[in-house]
Amino acid sequence: MFSNSPVIILVQPQLAENIGMTARAMMNCGLYDLRLVSPRENHLSPKAVSASSGADKILEKAEVYTSTEAAIADLQKIYATTARRRDMIKQVATADFAAEQITSAAANGTRCGILFGPERTGLHNDDVCLADSIIEIPLNPEHCSLNLSQAVLLVGYEWFKRQIQSPASQMVTNKTTLADKQKVLQFLKHFEDKLDNCGNFRICEKRERMVINLRNIFTRNELTEQELNTLYGIINYLDNK
Repeated sequence: MFSNSPVIILVQPQLAENIGMTARAMMNCGLYDLRLVSPRENHLSPKAVSASSGADKILEKAEVYTSTEAAIADLQKIYATTARRRDMIKQVATADFAAEQITSAAANGTRCGILFGPERTGLHNDDVCLADSIIEIPLNPEHCSLNLSQAVLLVGYEWFKRQIQSPASQMVTNKTTLADKQKVLQFLKHFEDKLDNCGNFRICEKRERMVINLRNIFTRNELTEQELNTLYGIINYLDNK
C-alpha cells in the first residue's frame, strides 16, 4: 500500500494467537512486511490465522529467521521497542517522534525495521544493542505492560498517520451541504419574526441582547440545509398550533 514501509520484526514470539493479532494490527496500519525470529509456535496455524481476522496474507508472506542479526541484515536503520530503560547509550524516542524519523528516512530510500520482543520478557539486551534507537511508549507507571499486538498497533498507528495526512477534524454532511450564511440569516429573521408575533420580545430593553444570544446559538454551529428545513418545519408547526 505504501512504498518503503518499515518492517515489523517479532523476536521469539511465544503464542501463535499473538502473531495473528499482530498481523491484524499491522494491516490496520498499512504495514505488510512481517519477520519472525525463532517463533515458538507455527505462525500459519489455525489459531494464528483465526486471530488475524482476515490479515492472513501477512502471515502467509511472513519470513522466519533463526537470529535477529539475520532478520535485520538487509535493513539500514533499526528501532527497538522496550518499556524498560536500558543501561546503554542510545537515543530514546517516543513512537510519535520515531514515526516521523522513519517516514523521513524512507523518503530518502532508507529501509527501516522495528523490533518487538517476546511477550513475557520483552527484548533482551543482545537485541536492543543492535538497534540505532529505542522506542519508548510513555504509559501509566503503575501499569505500563502492553500485549504484543497492542505495542505494534500503537507504533504502527503513529507511522500510518503520517502517510495518510488525515484532517484532525472535518464536518461530514452526507447527502446534504452546509447552509450558506444568507440562508442561515433568512432563517433567523423568520424565527425572530415568529417570536415577535407571539410576544416573546415584550421587554424592549432586552430584545437586542436576546436576539444576539439567539443568533450566537445558531451561528456557532455549522448548520446544514437539511437542518434548517427541519427547524423551519418545527417553528411553522408550533406557530400553527
